[in-house]
Amino acid sequence: MSAPNATGATAGSGAQVVRNIFLLAVCQALAQSGNTIMLSITALAALSFGAPREWSNLPISLQHVGVMLSAFPAAMIARSIGRRAGFRTGSMAGIAGGAICAGGLHFGSFAMLCAGGLVLGYAIANMQMYRFAAVELAPVAMRAKSIAWVTAGGVAAGILGPGLARTTPDLLAPQFLATYFAVVCLHVVALWLLGRIEFPPVVESQVSGPQRPLREIARQPSYIVAVVGGMMAFGVMSFIMSASPLAIVACGLSYKEAPVTIFVHVMGMFVPAFFTGNLINRYGVINMMMVGAALLLAGVAVALSGQTEWHFRIALGLNGVGWNFMFVGATTLVTTSYRPSEKAKAQALNDFLIFGTTAISSVLSSQLLELYGWASLNILSIILVGVVVAALIWLKLKPGAAPA
Repeated sequence: MSAPNATGATAGSGAQVVRNIFLLAVCQALAQSGNTIMLSITALAALSFGAPREWSNLPISLQHVGVMLSAFPAAMIARSIGRRAGFRTGSMAGIAGGAICAGGLHFGSFAMLCAGGLVLGYAIANMQMYRFAAVELAPVAMRAKSIAWVTAGGVAAGILGPGLARTTPDLLAPQFLATYFAVVCLHVVALWLLGRIEFPPVVESQVSGPQRPLREIARQPSYIVAVVGGMMAFGVMSFIMSASPLAIVACGLSYKEAPVTIFVHVMGMFVPAFFTGNLINRYGVINMMMVGAALLLAGVAVALSGQTEWHFRIALGLNGVGWNFMFVGATTLVTTSYRPSEKAKAQALNDFLIFGTTAISSVLSSQLLELYGWASLNILSIILVGVVVAALIWLKLKPGAAPA
């Protein structure tokens, strides 16, 4: 007989657990590929029909805003109707968002392109919750591993997304129309696969069981540090990644270097996920988050030491690995701070704050780069990482607060 996991759900047999987590990781890869495509071509698509250059990234910024605004609705819908139905609703939003973007491109409507980005935010908000669903699909001992394995779906996305972004733009007129149709197709396949995953059913105790006020949950030291870790990991990553293509060109390097550097960064973000869970189980979540902070600082040090191709590649690679250790660790830590009946609102607040930070960082990165330069972004990142390190030390020294 299967044993209940940390969320109160019941994990199935070993083979069933592996199958479910694998399918969820594939869905992560598909949805993340669509996200990567949006990041790669949307500004160019907007410029192709005469949108203002200074606002060409607005659809992407609105996608980040959509993720932030969708965190609570997506969590509450999944809580009431179950993970499968909730996530499939997210995939349908991805289909709709991609179609609206295609319509905006076809009709030359910047407003439609922006609306498509906002709708796609709901799909990405659901994708970001796959990592919490992974915990519910596995036994307690596999908590960190299951989060890491689903996160590792980003490895495939780092290959599939850029590949589609490179090969599809000229297949249909106007340019990039086929690329938006590719986004639609990715979410169609994810919608089908999500129907094949055996998510635990909604349990009455998880919906109506005893719950503490959200304020009380959020005041726990472990919750505070987990959220701060996630916010700062995404803040630093978004600052550096979003600005790096512009910085590469500003430093006199070829624009062709930007995709190479971003590829190294994406691989750094997701390849370590294959073993991050084992490292957390062996050395502890706080220690691995500390290592993540150290790697983020190492990336900053490399970025400040020179402006050659290899300085950018190594800096962004270290930034990616540091993000992985910090983010997987923060997600693992936050799952220890709430009861099964509290998971929806606790997870929603966590993601609202994290992806609110991402939205702000995305909007500010190019502005700060233009005003103050590449070095200023990296110096600001040192301050953000310092906040995480201070929080981790505080948690480690607080009696009984840090997880075993």
